[in-house]
Amino acid sequence: MRSVTVVHWNPRRRWESPPARFGRCLRRRVNNFGDLLGPLIVQRIRAAQGLGDPVHDGAVRLLTVGSIMRMAQRGDVIWGTGVNGKSIGAEYSGLHLDIRAVRGPLTRDVMERSGYRVPRVFGDPGLLVGSLWSRPELAAGRKGSDVLVVPNLNDLGSFPPTPHSLDPRRQISEVLGRIAASHFVLGSSLHAIVVAESLGIPARLVSSTVEPAFKYADYYAGTGRPDFTAAATVAEAIRLGGERPPVWDKDALLGAFPSDLWRAASPARSAPTQSTERLYAREMAQE
Repeated sequence: MRSVTVVHWNPRRRWESPPARFGRCLRRRVNNFGDLLGPLIVQRIRAAQGLGDPVHDGAVRLLTVGSIMRMAQRGDVIWGTGVNGKSIGAEYSGLHLDIRAVRGPLTRDVMERSGYRVPRVFGDPGLLVGSLWSRPELAAGRKGSDVLVVPNLNDLGSFPPTPHSLDPRRQISEVLGRIAASHFVLGSSLHAIVVAESLGIPARLVSSTVEPAFKYADYYAGTGRPDFTAAATVAEAIRLGGERPPVWDKDALLGAFPSDLWRAASPARSAPTQSTERLYAREMAQE
């Protein structure tokens, strides 16, 4: 069977407060919004380029958004993926990965040490959100906010909830919409920063209390800002304001997209106006 699976991290975890009457442990998907972007972006690009059925016999795996290089298996295609600081020592040699682009030069260094020739095409595919969706389209119906605070999934307990805070596990359309409707985005969620910057919204990283700095440094180095400044607190982030805008080559990242994995089905067209939930559900149905 021919298929292309967009690999992304979304495990099931124990439900925080399972009702006792169920008499069993309930588990549900994490649904961290940044980890759900990959399938949406791939679907949007496929629609825009008029790409249909997979070319190759059998199953092909594509890794895109996220620090998920450790999830790579033999023969996988890599487009914009990054290495996680928790798994820098992972061994990738012998996997025969097809690397088209990586998130940044730090990931490139790791993969070259594993014996790969990695093109100098950098950029988290989340940077394409602002090209694939318009800001008004994402923000439609959302109440604007001067400041939006989005913690990393694992930092939720370290960021006191306020009316300006947003849980990254909310529905993906809500998270994207709230970011698009805001004027300044800050926090330790890397993809809140990435999406905001893709839409031209000032953003400032707040240092994570638990996440290694590697993925953040990789992203900023890949967008021309190796000397970025992370704030220690929300208050400091507000005082500092937005980091300077990213410098990256959109055409190079789009040009590296593995469109050769699919056949041309129709002339390139504008992406259909479907909700992010519908696009995500469609991608999941194909797995």
